[in-house]
Amino acid sequence: MPQGQLDAEAFRNFERAAHNEIAGGYRDFFTAVTQYAVDPLLDAAMDTSGAHVLDVATGPGIVAFRAAARGASSVVGVDLAPEMVRLASAAYPSVEFREADAEVADLPLADRSFDAVVSNFGVGHFPRPERALAEFVRVARPGGAVAVSWWDVPARHRVMGIFFDAMRDTGASPPPEIPVGPPMFRFSEDLELLELLRSAGLVDVVVQAFSFAHCLASPDELWNGIIRGTVRTSIGIRRQPRAVQARIRAAFDRLVQACIVDGGISVPVAFKVASGRRP
Repeated sequence: MPQGQLDAEAFRNFERAAHNEIAGGYRDFFTAVTQYAVDPLLDAAMDTSGAHVLDVATGPGIVAFRAAARGASSVVGVDLAPEMVRLASAAYPSVEFREADAEVADLPLADRSFDAVVSNFGVGHFPRPERALAEFVRVARPGGAVAVSWWDVPARHRVMGIFFDAMRDTGASPPPEIPVGPPMFRFSEDLELLELLRSAGLVDVVVQAFSFAHCLASPDELWNGIIRGTVRTSIGIRRQPRAVQARIRAAFDRLVQACIVDGGISVPVAFKVASGRRP
């Protein structure tokens, strides 16, 4: 395969193994960041109680749990990583969780079986997102909603952007053990999200932008949380030579000063929610 070309199978296997490894750290730190999108995502997809809801790339299960708390008559959460499914099942035993890969057209679910299909920060992890959206639409009922979220550009989403800027400023290259993956900020652009949903056959597609401030006790809390609870960003730093890691940390310490407030740091979180309806 030519250098730099996406190998979907290699990247999917990498994602499964890496999310298994960091599942606990993701739950402990990053769920508090991703949960800002839960209500906007469900608002875009669930217009009534009693709905049948599918949550794809459920992770530790918070979206599926919130859908059930909103009055969904049934909720299924699926994830590629077995450890994420285990954590979600342990945390929310009243919700059904399954291990499944949305992207390879093998969701073990019947056609037209859900009123709402949602995915919170999953779409940018799929090496073939068009295939995943086709599956979302397949299992949605006519008139049902599909909604996805993804991060805004690093300049606005600083929880991650500080790290990307630090790596860029130090000239750090991705370690060779990270397979080439989908462009991380493809779906930070409204037009890309609109086209993804429309090309899957959805109508009435809209994109909304949201932003919040995420407060933490210290820069160390942000640094340690990202290192222990993310995949490409964490591995992209941890697998660098020690001298490069030190330069990245120094750049991080400089960049995070813009977020210092009394009592800790306040870091901008920014994301998009795109939604549409199956005709």
